Amino acid sequence: MYKSFINFFKEKTRISIIQAENPDGDSLGSAIALDYLISLNSSVSPEISLFCPVDIPKYLRYFSDWSRVTNEFDWRADAYIIVDTAAEVLLSKLLEDPAIKNRLETTPVFVLDHHETEDDLSFPHEKLIEPLPACCDLIYKIIKTENLSLDENISKNLIYGILSDTLGLTSSSSSPETFRDVAALLENGNLNIADLEEARREYMKKSPRILDYKAELINRVEYFLDGSLATVHIPWEEIKEYSDEYNPNVLILEELRLVEGVEVAIAIKTYPDGKLTGKIRSSKPIADKIAGFYGGGGHPYAAGFRTYDISYDDCLRDLTKIVPELLAEAKTENPPETP
Repeated sequence: MYKSFINFFKEKTRISIIQAENPDGDSLGSAIALDYLISLNSSVSPEISLFCPVDIPKYLRYFSDWSRVTNEFDWRADAYIIVDTAAEVLLSKLLEDPAIKNRLETTPVFVLDHHETEDDLSFPHEKLIEPLPACCDLIYKIIKTENLSLDENISKNLIYGILSDTLGLTSSSSSPETFRDVAALLENGNLNIADLEEARREYMKKSPRILDYKAELINRVEYFLDGSLATVHIPWEEIKEYSDEYNPNVLILEELRLVEGVEVAIAIKTYPDGKLTGKIRSSKPIADKIAGFYGGGGHPYAAGFRTYDISYDDCLRDLTKIVPELLAEAKTENPPETP
């Protein structure tokens, strides 16, 4: 199964690796690791570019190669690899450009993703989609299965991606195999996880201005359904002012998830073009189902969506209807153990 990916890249001379317009540690780690992996395992030494339609935010710049990612689409590539998504809505900035859409429709494309969301990409593509804790985990599985060469740069970026999407191996998606994979990558790359974490923490530091903004967000949190649903609204003015320095979602979502009684936490962003996005964290396996109501998706405990169809107030009304239904279903399917 994994040989299809190797066969895809081994004869290509110019490859562009594409992230969606919501880059995170897993998508960035996947893109950079693939750059090194393909270069190391290809006999034709392809020219490789890394593309993302938005700037890499500052809190992700602990990746030493983050600056290689560009907003300039590579029109000359003879192949495109899309990482960490198979959802068309997360590539809308690309597909809104008819010329880029045509390029993807007429050039070989391969998709690597680990989300359980259904593949809805409208252009022809090959794919490897496997429900795993991270896209970086999928890439390492390909490396292990096909005995590909591995070096320190690949190992480091895969570790960063896995740690990012598993919240440092603490998420419910982390399995014993995930821990073994990270341990093997550390050993293969002769890496020290404390050094990697120190570099990450340095870039995760917040300025006093960002800490003040976090306090504002906390003061704006709204609670619904007897405190089981917590939401916060992030308007366009704040997205524009703060996102380059620190993603507001990252600032607030974990705080919401840890409030007593909260089972679903959602940060909702609104944009001047009518777009509305939601980032979801939940303590029950329903985040992907909430996102799916709006055409989005993700993991059972962490998911997201984007829509142009409803207002912020309408979204809140929807959530107060669908969240209790999904929580009730989850409790029926997974009843608490009796002592």
